[in-house]
Amino acid sequence: MSEILVIGGGIAGLSAAARLARHAKVTVIEGEEALGYHSSGRSVSFSHYGIGNSAVRGLTAWSRAFYEHQPEGFAETKIARTAPSLYLAREEQLPALEALRREMDRFTDAMLWVDEGQILDLCPVIRAGVEGVVRGILDPTGLKLDADALLQGYARVVRSAGSEILIGRRIVSVEHRGGRWHVASDAGERWSAPILINAAGAWGDRLAEMAGVRPIGLAPKRRTIIVIDPPAGLDVAPWPFVHTAASDFYMLPEAGQLLVSPVDEIDDEPCDARPEDYDVALAAHQLEHYTSLSVSRIAHRWAGLRSFVADRVPTAGFDADAPGFFWLVGQGGYGLQTAPAMAAIVETLIGGGDWPEGLDAAGITAALVTPGRLRNGAAQSSAP
Repeated sequence: MSEILVIGGGIAGLSAAARLARHAKVTVIEGEEALGYHSSGRSVSFSHYGIGNSAVRGLTAWSRAFYEHQPEGFAETKIARTAPSLYLAREEQLPALEALRREMDRFTDAMLWVDEGQILDLCPVIRAGVEGVVRGILDPTGLKLDADALLQGYARVVRSAGSEILIGRRIVSVEHRGGRWHVASDAGERWSAPILINAAGAWGDRLAEMAGVRPIGLAPKRRTIIVIDPPAGLDVAPWPFVHTAASDFYMLPEAGQLLVSPVDEIDDEPCDARPEDYDVALAAHQLEHYTSLSVSRIAHRWAGLRSFVADRVPTAGFDADAPGFFWLVGQGGYGLQTAPAMAAIVETLIGGGDWPEGLDAAGITAALVTPGRLRNGAAQSSAP
């Protein structure tokens, strides 16, 4: 009999289950036929300090040790490799770039200022100078993550500990009785446990409503990515991950192609997200605006959902009004780069023990991530 049910087989649910499976029998229940189908599997999987708020950067900083020193036997391949990231600004964007540098310097001393010539050495297609970018920040320590290796690695840990992962199980009812959470699927399967972890991503509030628990205000946002082939003979492999200080464009080399996004956040409903024509066109436009490349053909396109709570801080903790109901939601698209830290937090909040060493120094406290802050009105929209 399970002691903990985890609803959601994305990176949040799997990483938490892997930590908890060392102490308890865990059952992970995923509605899709594949793990990480919605957000985790659609991320560009790059870990860096140039996105998110201070909480996300702190969680990212703490998580780096896991990626830089991969646990023996965790995965058959490397889960991370070093890859540079480059943050760019036009003249009018320089204040934003300088603010970004100050924020990133809190977590790393690796950042370097680069001028127009150095920017072009790093990525020769960038429009620099007059009507282009004029300054940048280079982080030579960025990490390209292997999302599939991470998901499968965590799944392996869960199963090797004697816990289980079930896919293709659509949840149709959740109720609390007799001190246990009782969950049923559309096929009539039933499970129960005293603790239920809501790691349902964009569906987190809907799962809560099904369970009779008050939602915490999750807001799913759609992001679009296009893939283009570079001009013949142009080797993009050495290029950095490129991101603007204005957060209106990024570009990442991947397997000889370029992944491009307008860094959009479009309000959406929990769904199997699909790219819309306008957002695809915007991605192509931003590529042509910031680089000398032109888009004649789009090789591939997709969209994913990034879900936020009001203050955009990933949330983990028990609901004060629903015994045993544990929130693990609102990763905001940063789930992969923050998973090790969030999983350690979940292990502590459920199992007890000391707060994970180093998290306080990174600015991460229990009060910052637990859902009580969202109930008492303390949460506000985050600063960069």
